[in-house]
Amino acid sequence: MRADQQSSPGPVTSTRSAPANKAEALADWADGRLGIYALSKSNLRKIFPDHWSFMLGEICLYTFVIIIITGVWLTFFFQPSMAEVTYEGSYVPLRGILMSQAYASTVDISFDIRGGLLIRQIHHWAAIVFVAAMLVHMMRVFFTGAFRKPREINWIFGALLLFLGMFDGFMGYSLPDDLLSGTGIRFMEGAVLAVPLVGTYLQFFIFGGQFPGFVIVPRLFTVHILLIPGIMLGLLVAHLILVFYHKHTQFSGPGRKEENVVGMPLMPVYMAKAGGFFFLVFGIISAMAAIATVNPIWAYGPYRPDQVSTDAQPDWYMGFSEGLIRIMPGWEIGLWGHTLNLGVFVPLMVFPLVLVAIWAYPFLEAWVTGDRREHHIADRPRNAPVRTGFGAAWISLYVILLIGGGNDLIATHLHLSINAITNAVRIGFFVVPVVVFVITKRWCLGLQRRDKEKVLHGRETGVIKRLQHGEFVEVHAPLPQGRLYTLTSHEQPQPVVLPAEVDENGVARRAGLLARTRAKFSRGFFGQGSQIAKPTVEEHEEITSGHGHH
Repeated sequence: MRADQQSSPGPVTSTRSAPANKAEALADWADGRLGIYALSKSNLRKIFPDHWSFMLGEICLYTFVIIIITGVWLTFFFQPSMAEVTYEGSYVPLRGILMSQAYASTVDISFDIRGGLLIRQIHHWAAIVFVAAMLVHMMRVFFTGAFRKPREINWIFGALLLFLGMFDGFMGYSLPDDLLSGTGIRFMEGAVLAVPLVGTYLQFFIFGGQFPGFVIVPRLFTVHILLIPGIMLGLLVAHLILVFYHKHTQFSGPGRKEENVVGMPLMPVYMAKAGGFFFLVFGIISAMAAIATVNPIWAYGPYRPDQVSTDAQPDWYMGFSEGLIRIMPGWEIGLWGHTLNLGVFVPLMVFPLVLVAIWAYPFLEAWVTGDRREHHIADRPRNAPVRTGFGAAWISLYVILLIGGGNDLIATHLHLSINAITNAVRIGFFVVPVVVFVITKRWCLGLQRRDKEKVLHGRETGVIKRLQHGEFVEVHAPLPQGRLYTLTSHEQPQPVVLPAEVDENGVARRAGLLARTRAKFSRGFFGQGSQIAKPTVEEHEEITSGHGHH
């Protein structure tokens, strides 16, 4: 054989033993094409920290899965049509009444299909809990500062998921075409018509003609089951991928640093706990659905444009938009023969601003601090008084608007004047968030002072000691080192200091508007009166050495 001739390669041998069974053989076959062994090795042993508040995100995921499962089942029986039929089903009070196919099929699901009412209730309750869990989960992320670099994009993904979840929920309870959901669609139509210049064109495009038309329910159905859930699924997958990539935040404690994660591996510990928690969430929601009926459409009847139900209330997550409408005076402006309905248009513009105010805060804080480092240790809310006060103020504003959206129910149930409630909500819209901000900020500062006192003097033991000169004092026990670390490991940024107005050569230099604004914000965030200085090592040594310490 010539030197340039190559011999044919022999059979490839493997040191791996033969598959023990067909399942292992199938896994080997898949690994040869997908590389699942290497993928599993790098991810299934990933460490996750353990804290009860981290379960809020899991509740969001599990309720979304429940919504998808029950929603698919409901699509087998729901008829998204506004064609009119005469009801002849088993629910006697509605027999002989003209209604849409959408409403009739929903009534059939509730009374004529085995388990239909329970599945409907599970679906609706899961949607309510889903949005609530997302909001509470975002508040946990907000108050602990878990939105900081490198998680800003994940914060935006969460905000989009909440926004889409709210509107998909609105579309979902609009599908049955009952009197309550029809009133909500009428509310939406009024908001669209209030848009200057293009409102009428948008209304005709959405409804396919004069309200209510014959296409709104089929269109809402398509968007509700295909478009928005598809987008949400993509955002959810991206959200989870980024959680894996950036690693989960953890609270401060011994051994926990920005560079590591202290916790349990994903497999088998975390997955076992997560699987059990999924069935727990599913069971609780099923129990809620079996005990408490939400949206009893048979009690409202089919939608008629000339009727409005007495207690017309949306689900809680859209209640603040209703509150904006109800507290806004019915102002109108006539310009060039056209009427601008400010009573609806202004709340329509304020509605996204209420949400953007909390979603944009992380970027404001990043600009004020100028901090470009990565943060993987979560803050204790008390150590960020301004952030915590702002979050509490936003929640109070949300609650005030919810009260405004239910002013009729509050008036009838508590026998109060609906005008008095509306005027109180109007005042509270401007006053309550400011008061809550001040109280929460001072509360955080008080908790910081208490932490400082614990670090310097130890914890109270309840043991009273009498000194030689007759004074009675309480004996304090020093805190363990782990607790001392938790109370003192947080950072305290210092306010931005503007450069001198005159440089070393005597040349005047004036800071720009943005620089001065940033400095003012920085003083407000971290200046005097916005944080309590941590105890220094010298202070701790002086106290614990016996001088003034009991």
